[in-house]
Amino acid sequence: MKDKKICVVGLGYIGLPTAALLANTGYEIIGVDVNSTAVDIINQGKIHIVEPDLANFVKSAVCSGKLKAYTQPQAADIFMLCVPTPFYVNGGDIPEPNLEYVLAATEAIVPYIKPGDIVILESTSPVGTTAQIYETLKRAGVDVEQIFLAYCPERVLPGKIMVELIENDRIVGGFNAASTQKVKEFYQTFVRGEVLETDSNTAEMSKLVENSYRDVNIAFANELSILSDVHNINVHEVIKLANRHPRVNILQPSCGVGGHCIAVDPWFLVASDPKQAKLIKTAREVNDYKADWVIEKIKSTALAFELEQNKKPKIACMGLAFKPDIDDLRESPALYIAKSLQLDILAVEPNIKHHDKLKLYNYKEAIEQADIIVFLVKHREFLALEIQDKIVLDFCGIFNNAI
Repeated sequence: MKDKKICVVGLGYIGLPTAALLANTGYEIIGVDVNSTAVDIINQGKIHIVEPDLANFVKSAVCSGKLKAYTQPQAADIFMLCVPTPFYVNGGDIPEPNLEYVLAATEAIVPYIKPGDIVILESTSPVGTTAQIYETLKRAGVDVEQIFLAYCPERVLPGKIMVELIENDRIVGGFNAASTQKVKEFYQTFVRGEVLETDSNTAEMSKLVENSYRDVNIAFANELSILSDVHNINVHEVIKLANRHPRVNILQPSCGVGGHCIAVDPWFLVASDPKQAKLIKTAREVNDYKADWVIEKIKSTALAFELEQNKKPKIACMGLAFKPDIDDLRESPALYIAKSLQLDILAVEPNIKHHDKLKLYNYKEAIEQADIIVFLVKHREFLALEIQDKIVLDFCGIFNNAI
């Protein structure tokens, strides 16, 4: 299997780590991305995203000649689609899945597919997406009976991707039984976890269920934080005490839910059957509302400061990423909050150097200048801070008293 050439389409937070890992495993990798700047950076042996250990993997892969990046697909034996699957913001209360990137990537590899090739979709997708790829390839003239097609969703945690790509169990859902077996053999060449077999629809559903489960549990914690605030109770103490029950394990509240998975994937299930997906829809609404609730808390605090001090406050927004210690801003509630405040803010995100719409400040400088300090993301840089004579709003548990 190691003599196979692999074309990885999409060199973002999943595609690039996957390409670099496979290259270091011994495969010859063709990386593809429409972002020419990212392609140039990768071909220099550097990275355009923040992820622990990734830089060393990419440098090693490029220096060995095993990884080369292009803006267009090339001939290969295995094609892995790792492109975004966002949703359409259509003005309704239920966003619709957007499969344009997946289908465009599918069409782009058509000229290079030959009998015996493997096509794998890794992007989190609505149930039936693998079947749509099958039909797209068939309409384009590919002999789909002579290739192997499967869905294998990524299941990694940002910040630990390079470890979890290897250690986590993987689900392989083939479009047919032969595809399941063939693709399973491929993943077994680099995955130490168990490779689980199923069909493509079940695999797609399983991925959506995983993230919806997490979203529901986070929503419970976020709703608890709102209720606790009404009664002036420390929600962290409530959760700590409740979790002493042997069958209770409540998560920690935050300023909302972000990222391309948990903030997006549950909508795919809701969109497929809005009448039946009641709990999943409610959880999404609770987690989206939490960010708006945070905005109102900040605004009311700012107004109280202005009335007391007779001046408008400077507000340090500590963290913009969707979770600690990464640079990923996709669907980030912290970024949404900072951009929505329309106050005098000092935006802080230690994992990025520039933002198109917000001026970024060093966290020490922001704390020095600010009248109100708002912790939105639990970055490691913030954990040892000692803040005196400032108004502090902690929405992520920096001081274990998050709202």
